[in-house]
Amino acid sequence: MLQFVAVGLAVHLVFFYSIFDIYFTSPLVHGMTPQRTPLSPPAKRLVLFVADGLRADVLYRLDENGSPRASYLRKVIEEKGSWGVSHTHVPTESRPGHVALIAGFYEDVSAVAKGWKDNPIEFDSVFNESKYTWSWGSPDILPMFAKGASKDHIYTFMYPAENEDFAAEDASKLDTWVFDEAKKFLISAKNNDTLLSQLLEEKIVFFLHLLGLDTNGHAHRPMSREYIENVKIVDAAIREFVSLIENFYENDEKTAYVFTSDHGMTDWGTHGAGHPSETMTPLVAWGAGVQQAQQVARQNFPDNLLQGMLHMFLIILVLPLELLNNTDLFKAESMYSNALQILEQYKVDGKITLSKFFPFLFTSLIIMYI
Repeated sequence: MLQFVAVGLAVHLVFFYSIFDIYFTSPLVHGMTPQRTPLSPPAKRLVLFVADGLRADVLYRLDENGSPRASYLRKVIEEKGSWGVSHTHVPTESRPGHVALIAGFYEDVSAVAKGWKDNPIEFDSVFNESKYTWSWGSPDILPMFAKGASKDHIYTFMYPAENEDFAAEDASKLDTWVFDEAKKFLISAKNNDTLLSQLLEEKIVFFLHLLGLDTNGHAHRPMSREYIENVKIVDAAIREFVSLIENFYENDEKTAYVFTSDHGMTDWGTHGAGHPSETMTPLVAWGAGVQQAQQVARQNFPDNLLQGMLHMFLIILVLPLELLNNTDLFKAESMYSNALQILEQYKVDGKITLSKFFPFLFTSLIIMYI
């Protein structure tokens, strides 16, 4: 009997250990050789707007008068951009959502031990690979992409943490602050030769993190007057900022724009789980290298949940060719570089696996990597 209890306990301990070994082990590996497309990219710079906590249906749905809630973004959708519904991943929180958007992987689960506030393991990101990145927004989000960067080229401008007041009557002032500071920054560059030269470089990123919608959603619910009015404020501010960018760069048609969200929100103002209202987020892209809107006579929508919307499922590691407006040669080179980068990751991951276990168990992997 004692032997039976001991064996049963050992089996349960193994199963218990397997939970942490499988789900609490970082999927990230380091040491890959970077792969790049040899052709010149169509865009010299990226402007990324992330409306924290914005639901897709709230943005796309018309109001009671049949008018769009975001008139400028609606015009982009109809005339010059690509759009759709992107799907985030559980946990639908701000940090994991931004890591997926900017670093290209779902958050390391071990980050939960740090309250989704700190990097449990260093990771690469679009910002780190840029020449320069300037970002404005929340002190909860911006520092995690500047921390551990390979060089001092990611600049953050943040409002005080105490400004994030979930009891505030209207939190749209957080988004207004972001746009005001970003506009001041561009205007000041005209009198700063050093900054101006940096802004004229290639591979630069402007990141505007908009937390007002998330805060208003928690305080007033996503169908409230405050939340919907915040959508209109952000839409108008984007129109003004895009105009400022285009004038600053003399309409050189080398700027790409992306507007999206890190997660949605339930009707009662919460997020974190996997309900469609939390996982379905808007995606609007336009500018250099982005496929333009195409008018069609009729479309069929098999998805009954979002009938009347175009679905675009963006899968990590899969290059979304349907969004690219470029030559077939550029698309082919991009796919090839993407495949090589994935192969590099498998090579490094395979070596790590071989170092931990018996090599004869992984003969096929060794042959593949030779």
